[in-house]
Amino acid sequence: MLIHYEPPLWPYLEIVYQDNDLLVLNKPSGLLTVPGKAPEHQDCLERRVQRVFPTARIVHRLDMATSGLVVMALSLDSQRQLNRQFELRQTAKHYIARLEGVVSARLGSVELPLICDWPNRPKQMVCFSRGKKALTHFEVLATDATSSRVRLTPVTGRSHQLRVHMQWLGHPILGDKFYASTHGLAAADRLQLHAEFLALRHPVDARWLEFAAPSPF
Repeated sequence: MLIHYEPPLWPYLEIVYQDNDLLVLNKPSGLLTVPGKAPEHQDCLERRVQRVFPTARIVHRLDMATSGLVVMALSLDSQRQLNRQFELRQTAKHYIARLEGVVSARLGSVELPLICDWPNRPKQMVCFSRGKKALTHFEVLATDATSSRVRLTPVTGRSHQLRVHMQWLGHPILGDKFYASTHGLAAADRLQLHAEFLALRHPVDARWLEFAAPSPF
């Protein structure tokens, strides 16, 4: 449950790409992708887009604290086609993150099954008996004395997957109010996770499209 919600008003709506069938947007950190149940949680990316494009439909989501690329369909047929691409893992995407501490391996993978930590929802947790398969590849791009900048490539798309997998790696994402240490939470004013790259087939003519939104941190 959201305790305090102050969605950013600038940029109000950042469109990366648009045509007659789809939109690609750069969602800011702190904005919900879809509305919550409470009246104060109605401002979100979906509602903002629908004020300009009334037929826009959600295809996938980013966590409120995560920034970056989100695709929306402008028709039911386009939504179905794009949904299918995500379900069949035919899209390509990666994220940029800053992690607590120095990751020793340059490349690696984390494969741990995840399930909702129901008493502490929306937190997720590793569960080998009932969790759903989750796989994340990582590559260290740079390090300093206290942190690592990494590229994260999720193979699956579980809720909080990147956040829990990095915690289990021993290097939680900086600014993560759910999984970071006290020091790691204080080290950044927002979750240091950004959906930087997204590629997919156009839902009508099947062209391969690639989009990028540089990390703001």
